[in-house]
Amino acid sequence: MQKIILLLLPVLALTGCLGPHPYYKRGQAAETEQNYEAAVKWYRQAAEQEDAAAQYRLGTLYAEGRGVAQDDTKAVAWYHQAAEQEYVTALYHLGTIYAEGRGVAQDDMQAAAWYRQAAEQGDVAAQYRLGTIYAEGRGVEQDDTEAMAWYRQAAEQGNAEAQKRLASMYDTIKEDATEAAKWWRKAAEQGVAEAQYHLGKIYFKGHGVEKDDAEAVKWYRQAAEQGMVTAQANLGVLLAEGRGIPKNDKQAAKWFHQAAAKGEALAQYRLGTMYAEGHGVLQSEEDAYKWYLLAAAQGVERAQSKVKKLEIFLTPKQRQAGQDAAAAWQPTQPPR
Repeated sequence: MQKIILLLLPVLALTGCLGPHPYYKRGQAAETEQNYEAAVKWYRQAAEQEDAAAQYRLGTLYAEGRGVAQDDTKAVAWYHQAAEQEYVTALYHLGTIYAEGRGVAQDDMQAAAWYRQAAEQGDVAAQYRLGTIYAEGRGVEQDDTEAMAWYRQAAEQGNAEAQKRLASMYDTIKEDATEAAKWWRKAAEQGVAEAQYHLGKIYFKGHGVEKDDAEAVKWYRQAAEQGMVTAQANLGVLLAEGRGIPKNDKQAAKWFHQAAAKGEALAQYRLGTMYAEGHGVLQSEEDAYKWYLLAAAQGVERAQSKVKKLEIFLTPKQRQAGQDAAAAWQPTQPPR
């Protein structure tokens, strides 16, 4: 028996049963050194001896055109060989290839099938993608329950996007405020601005958690600092009203200005009020008029009322200046 084992050791080493194939290791070393032609050579030798990791890496080099001419068809062929050995990363990439139609005809059903195989092996990215496929009904019958099940599996592995999607579905479909708050928090703690905004709103309204303006300020601020326009506007409101934080008109005006400059209607209205009353900024009826005009153009009724009242007191020259400024105004970036 000992002689048989000794005779089998070289074979096992070549087939990768004792770990990565030696040719695969040489390919890795060459790729690390950015010697892609050598990497292709070594990966190919390992791949031809059925090393799944080498088959996958060789497919990737063909997909990226590193060390060989870019060729999606050959990339797909090597991915398929690795996938036949249930190499999970190849399974996931085949899902993406069929979803996007790279080197193959675009096929949502094939994409779903490959993502499912990877997802069932615990691949977090595939679980997230499969959740989205069921949520959108692409290549499968639309099924919110299945979508949430796959999002949950990815979310429990720490995927922030899955946590965000799961939270949103608990908000809108299951209407479970407590579960929604739980998953919004998990995504927010990973720095997802949209989740931070939603968590701030949850604390402000007391949905699924005890109402807490200070916590609302905390999470709105984190989202605002990432450029989330609605969070900037809401943070401005809390600062202007002294809710959950000491009243601070200058800071309120700062956040209103950032959001207003990006086209957020509430912030434009509130900034107009700050200029009209001289709170946190130098009092200026012309600037107030400009911001009220911009908010009114977006349908803010309170702003429309303010425009009419200001026009009674403004001179024709001041009205024209405000109207010209509003007409020339452009958002610094689209609101989000």
